[in-house]
Amino acid sequence: MSTITVRDGTEIYYKDWGAGTPVVLSHGWPLNSDSWEAQALFLAANGCRVIAHDRRGHGRSTQTWGGNEMDTYADDLAELIEALDLQGVTLVGFSTGGGEVARYVGRHGTARVAKFVLVSAVPPFMLQTDDNPGGVPIEVFDGIRADSIADRSQQYKDFADGPFFGRNRGIEVSQGVRDSFWLQGMTAGHRNAYESIAAFSATDFRPDLDKVDVPTLVIHSDDDQIVPFSVGGEASAARIRGAQLKVYRGGPHGITDTHKEQLGADLLEFITS
Repeated sequence: MSTITVRDGTEIYYKDWGAGTPVVLSHGWPLNSDSWEAQALFLAANGCRVIAHDRRGHGRSTQTWGGNEMDTYADDLAELIEALDLQGVTLVGFSTGGGEVARYVGRHGTARVAKFVLVSAVPPFMLQTDDNPGGVPIEVFDGIRADSIADRSQQYKDFADGPFFGRNRGIEVSQGVRDSFWLQGMTAGHRNAYESIAAFSATDFRPDLDKVDVPTLVIHSDDDQIVPFSVGGEASAARIRGAQLKVYRGGPHGITDTHKEQLGADLLEFITS
């Protein structure tokens, strides 16, 4: 396996496919780089060098006890980009991965970044607070935490069978895709996945988005039941100067699978434009 060892001894697993324009893909919760395989294969077959890593505690990376928060995730990503000496990168973050790439820009800047993409992403700020009244109430995330402690295996099955892919809205998703979601979730460390709930829900990415100064594409479905459109994509596109917004009408959160051909084409068009 391809890995790098970061400053605290954690091993970060990554895939490095193809040659050409570098594209870095950051995955969602509680998944790993396998969740990007449709887009990774398509982009690598069309002139891109695609790097997709497993966040610490997820997939084939070390199940650390600590560091399960956005600053460390972003610093791990920075070490990977620097170890591979990537320049002119298109950063693409899905869901929680959108927070990771946003925090990367906030902490490490855009010297190595050419373009920036958020897909069904958690920025700018998911949690409802006094200065973010349109956010999601904390009780929702407390419920996700409680379900994770009670029976996370069933929790992942329930996500895959319902709101993640929009099956409760009539979207057809194969048993194989749902099984893959469950399997990826179960390869994540229990503590890592649990603490990541706070990382994606309670981290304020608004200051990070204010530092994005490269061409940006925001892709979000207007029927996303995990990261509501108004909380996520619509708000991010409004905040990032000059951002382009693509809305997938009636789509769910998990468009990396349900809309994989459309997403691949949209990413390639943006990367090569």
